[in-house]
Amino acid sequence: MPEGDTIHHAAIRIRPILAGHVPDEIATPHPRLAADRWPERLAGRAVEAVEARGKHLLLRFAGDLVLHSHLRMTGSWGTYAEDARWHRSPRRAWLVLRRGGRVVVQFDGPVLELLTAGRAAFDQRLAALGPDVVAEAPFDETDYLRRLREDDPTRPIGDALLDQRTVAGLGTVWRTEACWHARVDPHRRTGAVSDEDALALVRAVRPLMQRSAREGHRSVDRHCYNRRGRPCSRCGAPIRGGTLGDDNRPVYWCIGCQA
Repeated sequence: MPEGDTIHHAAIRIRPILAGHVPDEIATPHPRLAADRWPERLAGRAVEAVEARGKHLLLRFAGDLVLHSHLRMTGSWGTYAEDARWHRSPRRAWLVLRRGGRVVVQFDGPVLELLTAGRAAFDQRLAALGPDVVAEAPFDETDYLRRLREDDPTRPIGDALLDQRTVAGLGTVWRTEACWHARVDPHRRTGAVSDEDALALVRAVRPLMQRSAREGHRSVDRHCYNRRGRPCSRCGAPIRGGTLGDDNRPVYWCIGCQA
C-alpha cells in the first residue's frame, strides 16, 4: 500500500500542473464513474488546492467540491507530458486531467469519489486522522502521544503505529524503519514503550519520509524492511521477519539491537 511519503510526492508533482488552474479536460474512463458526470460537474472550475493528508489525496475545486482519493493496495497517481507513455495501461485509468500540455492520471483507484467540502470535513476517514508524519507543518507530538496512550496498551507498538488515527502516513515499510532507527522491538507492548521511545519512532523517520516525498522513495535507503536473513547494517545480527497484528502485516526487526 502506498504510504504517506508516496502520496505527498504525488501531490508535489500534481500541484504545479493543476493548482490555481482550470483543467483543459477532465475524463473518467472507468465505467464505474460514467453515470456520475464528473467532467460536466467540474467543467470550468479551478483546482484551488492539492492536499495530501496521510495516505489520502484531495483535489479541491472551486465551488466547494473535493475529489478524494485513497489508493489502498492497487492505485497509483502519475504525471506525464502530453505525448509521454503512461506507466500503466490506459485501460486502467480512472481519472485523467489535462492542462497546459501535461496530464495527471489516477490508475486503479479503489477509493475515488467527488464530495462536497462540507461532507469531506466531517468524513471520519479524514476527520479522525492523527498528526501527519510527512507534512511540512510542525508535527503535534502531544496529540500523537495522547492518541497512542488512548490505544490498547497490550497492542504491539509496531501494530499501533499503523493505526492512522494515531499517526497518519505510516505503513508497513516506514513502521519497520521507524522501529529499527529507534532500536525498538515492534512486538513490544505499547504500554511498555516510554514516551521518549514513542517520540523517537516518529522523529527518526519523519525527515526520511519528507525527503522521500520531495525526491521519491528510491532516494532513501532501507535498513530493515524486506531484509530477512541479512545482517543488520548497525550491529551485524540477523534480521528476522514475520507478521504482526490482526491483519498479519509483514514486519522485520534485528534480533541484536532491537531487544
